[in-house]
Amino acid sequence: MSKKKIIIINGPNLNLLGKREPEIYGHQTFDQYFEVLKDKYSDLVDLEYFQSNHEGFLIDKIHEIGFSYDGIVMNAGAFTHTSIAIADAISGVKTPVIEVHISNVYAREEFRHKSYISKKAMGIIIGFGLRGYDFAIQAFL
Repeated sequence: MSKKKIIIINGPNLNLLGKREPEIYGHQTFDQYFEVLKDKYSDLVDLEYFQSNHEGFLIDKIHEIGFSYDGIVMNAGAFTHTSIAIADAISGVKTPVIEVHISNVYAREEFRHKSYISKKAMGIIIGFGLRGYDFAIQAFL
C-alpha cells in the first residue's frame, strides 16, 4: 500500500499559534503540533505543511498540488470569510479539501459564520482545537 500524499495549508496569522490569543488557540505552536502529526502518521502519509499570510501564495499552492495530492487540509484563517478567489481555486482542482477551524467559529463574531470554502469542501471540522487537523487526516485515510 502506497502512502497518501496530504498537505496542510494554513492561512493568515496561523503562524502565530502558541502566541496569538492562547485562550482561543492554545499554547502550542503549529510547528510543534505538525511534528506530532508527522510522527503519528509516518507509516501511512507523506505529510507536508504550508503556511502563508498572503492570499495569492495560498492560491498558487492549491494550484501547484491540486491535481497530484490525495488531500488538502485547509484552514484559510480569515480568508475563509472573504476569499472567493480561494474558493474558486479549490473548485478548479481535483484534490479534495477538508476545511478545518481550531475554534468554534459559530461561537464567535458574526462575520466568522460565513465561509466561502465550505460549499467546495468535502467536509468541515470546527472547534476541536488542533485535533481538528488530526481528524481531517483520518478522514482521508
